[in-house]
This record gives sequence, C-alpha cells and structure tokens, in this order.
Amino acid sequence: MGRTKIETFIGFCKKAGKLSLGSGAVDTLKKEVYLLIVSADASENTKKLAVKYKNRFMCPLLICKSEFDFIVNKPGCKIAAVRDGQLAKAILDNLDDNYELYAGGNY
Repeated sequence: MGRTKIETFIGFCKKAGKLSLGSGAVDTLKKEVYLLIVSADASENTKKLAVKYKNRFMCPLLICKSEFDFIVNKPGCKIAAVRDGQLAKAILDNLDDNYELYAGGNY
C-alpha cells in the first residue's frame, strides 16, 4: 500500500529536520511550532500534554487514527511537532479519513 500525501509530507518534515518526535523533544521547544500531531491511541496523559502544547504554541492539533509510530518510523512515538510552516499548511490542506483536526472536547 502506498503512502498518503500526509505521510509523504511528514516524511519531508523528518528529512528536513523539522519534526520533533516525542513529548520530551516537544517540551524543549520554545517557538516556531506550526502543527502538533498526536496518536489516537496515546495515553490520557500524553493527550493532555498535546492540548497543553497546542495552547502554548497556539497551533492546530491533529489526531492520527492510524499507527503513528509506524508513520514516523519511531516505535512508541505518540506525539510530534511540525516546525515548518509550509509543510504544516500542506498537511492541513490534505487531511483524509485517518486524521482529525482537534477542536476541543473529548478525543
């Protein structure tokens, strides 16, 4: 099965060094986060952290319904920050059924 457009853009972010993987890496960032992505199967604490980071960086939060750690090629990874504005916009412009834009409320 081929990769979706979003998976391709996430791959571009990773190759360009514009993707921070894991809550520890995201927590160290100070600015220039344009998009957060969290796995739907993340723990409640990770989901709360994702909302906290969303509010800190004032950026959109995507919920990935498929195997996120497989997409970013890092086992156990449940959260990532996109640090490139154009790639974040490209990801948001190509949303599919595997991704949902978080608008508050419950997961």
